[in-house]
Amino acid sequence: MINKYPLWKYLLLALVVAAGLLFALPNLFGDDPAVQISPRNGVLPAELTTQVAETLESGGVDGFSFRPDGDRLLVIFEDGENQLKARDLIQQQHSNRNTVALNLVPATPAWLRSFAKPMGLGLDLRGGVHFLMEVDIASAVAQTEAGYIDAFRTFLKERDMRHRGAQHTEDGVKVRFEDIAKRDAAVPLLAAEYRDLELVSFDEGGNFFINAKLTEEARENERRAAIDQNIITLRNRVNELGVAEPIVQQQGRERIVVQLPGVQDTTIAKEILGATATLEYRMVHGTSADWFSAGESGRVPPNAKLYTMRDDGSPVLLQRQVIVTGDQIKDASSGIDTQSGSPAVFISLDGAGAKRMQKISADNIGNLMAVVFIENQVTTVKKGDEYVKKRTRVEEVINVATIRDVLSHRFQTTGLDTNEARNLSLLLRAGALKAPVEIVEERTVGPSLGQENIDRGKMSVMIGLALVLIFMAIYYKSFGLIADLALVTNLVLIVALLSMLPTSLTLPGIAGIVLTVGMAVDANVLIFERIREELRLGGSVQAAINSGYEKAFITIADANVTTLIAAVVLFVFGTGPIKGFAVTLSIGIVTSMFTAIFGTRAIVNWRYGGKKLESLPI
Repeated sequence: MINKYPLWKYLLLALVVAAGLLFALPNLFGDDPAVQISPRNGVLPAELTTQVAETLESGGVDGFSFRPDGDRLLVIFEDGENQLKARDLIQQQHSNRNTVALNLVPATPAWLRSFAKPMGLGLDLRGGVHFLMEVDIASAVAQTEAGYIDAFRTFLKERDMRHRGAQHTEDGVKVRFEDIAKRDAAVPLLAAEYRDLELVSFDEGGNFFINAKLTEEARENERRAAIDQNIITLRNRVNELGVAEPIVQQQGRERIVVQLPGVQDTTIAKEILGATATLEYRMVHGTSADWFSAGESGRVPPNAKLYTMRDDGSPVLLQRQVIVTGDQIKDASSGIDTQSGSPAVFISLDGAGAKRMQKISADNIGNLMAVVFIENQVTTVKKGDEYVKKRTRVEEVINVATIRDVLSHRFQTTGLDTNEARNLSLLLRAGALKAPVEIVEERTVGPSLGQENIDRGKMSVMIGLALVLIFMAIYYKSFGLIADLALVTNLVLIVALLSMLPTSLTLPGIAGIVLTVGMAVDANVLIFERIREELRLGGSVQAAINSGYEKAFITIADANVTTLIAAVVLFVFGTGPIKGFAVTLSIGIVTSMFTAIFGTRAIVNWRYGGKKLESLPI
């Protein structure tokens, strides 16, 4: 029997190992401190490099270089001290139209960087903040249902079908009619117009009602829309915070994971990410005497709504009809009002909002317009033995001013302090959350702890690898050295695949690599023991080699496939760190099968195949 591989198998092995070495190579070069500049409009100006260079040179910062990276500009430094100094200078001069963030970028040479990159590191290795947010889907559904109230009023009025008002309850929107005939006549018309609603007729206290609520299909669509919109909004807010390489993704049906590498102060991040603040512009109804009368008596005109002023809590009546909402705000920035010297938010409207604002303001010059600040909050409170969600909606008038001129695309809003103005402008730029979110889990990892995790992870891999290499070399001699070579190659391939895949290495992921190091030689132990057994039974050397690999394959495949199934189950049903462990374990199983069976067989065939040998160094 001659144990020989055809040439193409040797070429395939050489190609896989060469590719593994090439894609694992970027991990040897480390990182450089950098300042990341991202234009808010997504377009990188050609003159930005020159402007930033002039800013840094005038500020006494040297030793920097530029690297365009898609729609962002990276300014790379030799040390962290210049990086921090440069960040402050760039923020002062260029933060109006750009988001500035600290970052660490690979120091990989340009020729290698064009097609290969180092492994991404998880939050437990890089340091930063992890938030798990739960989206309040019930609020999104309730908000959508409440939006039908005005639509019902207009729809029934156009058809001359009188009713006695509509209000939103926990069970949907209740429309009240004065007699059963009008109620029954309205049901088919509403059902034909609003197909997403489930309509139920009922009588109560001598009144006749239609109750409308979203169908199950519409509720599911609303859930998906709320999750998708909140993810987009949270990504925009994270970008405004100036965080490099953030992660915002859905987890489960109603939860969103937000990871902010490098952020250590959770207070600001929590305020911005969880806030649901937005604005509404409404015309003022009546005079101050009407306001106080409504505030004392509680009687509010049908076309008005009672609010309170934020500064003193006094009542104010506003018209129900909204002029502009936060959805129509295209851009916002904070600054100082040149006339009063107070903090202000400068608002830019989209086309539809500007057109409506222009029309309303032109018809109401000399009249009062109010700005309503709206914030939805959701918290979990303990009620008896169970936890329930408490929802609050805060609506306050922050500013009432006389319209002096026709307003259009751009105007300003005052009535906030400096921090409120800055945060509100950020929230308006990023957009409003479709549904409130509650932070149900929060973790912070310091940069020093992250580096310590990396160092300990490397040490554990190296110790485990060294012990296995020594044992195999002593116990199996030359064949043990072949197994050692396969084990080192296996590690290289794991690192290469982790660098190529869109995944991040976490601390549990390192644990998966350590486990793989121990498991990877199991296949060779089975093969080598089978070869030794065949030799003891008096078989020839070539027959023993062939029998060792052929007969051990079924056992090896069975053990690895069952472990791979367990890893896949962990990945599908696990979250966060568990997924990281499952990814590295799965990759390790596949690469160890390749190196332990195909790789070592190729070397053994090349070294010992086709030769008349009396014994083997095993």
